[in-house]
Amino acid sequence: MYLLTYLLTYLLTYLLTYRLIYLLTYLLTYLLMYLLTYLLTYLFTYLLTYLFIYLFTFLLIYLLTYLLTYLIYLLTYLLTYLLTYLPTYSLTPYSTVFLEKLTGSQPVKKFPTFYGTRRFITAFTSARHLSLS
Repeated sequence: MYLLTYLLTYLLTYLLTYRLIYLLTYLLTYLLMYLLTYLLTYLFTYLLTYLFIYLFTFLLIYLLTYLLTYLIYLLTYLLTYLLTYLPTYSLTPYSTVFLEKLTGSQPVKKFPTFYGTRRFITAFTSARHLSLS
């Protein structure tokens, strides 16, 4: 009886302890290594490839679009200023002199006598109607 009790105790203790330790060690080692390598590799791969690529492409496209739009706006404004305002304001004195040379008259001397008369109003309204039509 003693031998049987000893054998049963030894076998149960040895088998349970050995198998449990082996099972836990193997499972934990395998599972931890598998989970850590697979999950970390998958997560890093996913993060680096998809998330960063999408994020960088979105930011680059957005920034380039915004910068190009602003640059086009700036160039349009500068060209408008250079092609319209600058020649208009710089050539105004010359155009007055040019018109005086073309017409051969000096409107400053004739202005006070001509202004306010029926002839002035008729000439002004007919010139206005011609320029609008």
